[in-house]
Amino acid sequence: MRQNLRLGQIAGIPVGMHWSVLLILLLLTQGVAGALLPAAAAGYAAAAYWLVAVALAGLFLAALLGHELAHALTARHFGVRVKAITLWLLGGVSELDGNPPHPRADLLIALAGPLASLAASGVFAGAAWLAALAGLAPLHVGLVWLAAVNAVTAVFNLLPGAPLDGGRVVAALIWWRRGDRTAARRTAARAGQVTGGLVAGGGLAAVLVSGSLSGLWLMLLGWFLATTAGAEAADVRLTTGLAGIDVARVMTAPPVCGYAGQSVAAFVATVAAGHPHRAYPVVDLDGALAGLVTLPRLAAVPGPARDTTRLADVRVPLARIRVFAPDTPLLGALGVLGDPCRLAVVAVGGRPCGVLSPGDVRRALDVAELGGMPDRGRGAEIL
Repeated sequence: MRQNLRLGQIAGIPVGMHWSVLLILLLLTQGVAGALLPAAAAGYAAAAYWLVAVALAGLFLAALLGHELAHALTARHFGVRVKAITLWLLGGVSELDGNPPHPRADLLIALAGPLASLAASGVFAGAAWLAALAGLAPLHVGLVWLAAVNAVTAVFNLLPGAPLDGGRVVAALIWWRRGDRTAARRTAARAGQVTGGLVAGGGLAAVLVSGSLSGLWLMLLGWFLATTAGAEAADVRLTTGLAGIDVARVMTAPPVCGYAGQSVAAFVATVAAGHPHRAYPVVDLDGALAGLVTLPRLAAVPGPARDTTRLADVRVPLARIRVFAPDTPLLGALGVLGDPCRLAVVAVGGRPCGVLSPGDVRRALDVAELGGMPDRGRGAEIL
């Protein structure tokens, strides 16, 4: 998830947050200062309520960060690199670069976050007791609320379904029991879809029966859970179907290429008009890869200038395109197909021998699930 605001680093881990966190903090502060505290601790100045509310918002953010930091530090303990922590509208995300080495590690990484939230709940409850002894009613009420929020966060995150921590717990236990991590992830993803549907259904029932607007929040949360679980299931399908397949088994070959010195008009007439692609490799006179041209770039050239404009003038530079060797594992190449017109070039010795597109990947996945293997591509063709 993209970070809109960088917060710095903790233990060497980049920490940031999405802009939606600011919205949640504003709503939280308004709700606590304008409704919760005046109702539960009446008789104080408005400034006191706002001061406590702002402090609670900061503590809420710290607890949220602590939850994700617990995941991240536990993962790093087991040798999994942590790329970043990002806080957002519905919680936080610890971006891990790799998989846990064994089920026990997966289980402990999953449990670390909820345990941190429970610990925070206990700390806030203790602080609330001290605030009550000191006669600080607004602070006491606010800390009790914060303790309850963290306890609910811990319990909710342990619901049995991906992407919740409880889903990872389920996956770790199934992995340990059956020895099959893929099957474990698949089961957790399906459980997550069911859990998301139930949460969304509960929210809808709350809206219809009681008219409670909090049900809308549950509907949003349930939709997010079901959608994310569906994405997890799709990822399992992808990694299972394409494991062990290299780029050469999937690429389109021979690639349809153009010469760097060819005019845009000639290329469109002889190549682009007859081949339904959105991007094409460009080669020099020696047949070496020199870049990539895309239909949007060609269309941007004014009509009168297309006879004199060369492909070299409108190409995407070689440094900006993705080039893979034929023996590159396909799963390792999937994350970079967002380049110009979602096309990567496959080359040997600097000469293109194929291209890789999302359509190639979808076909390979369909064939693999039917029990077949994609045919290995053939040599390059220059037009």
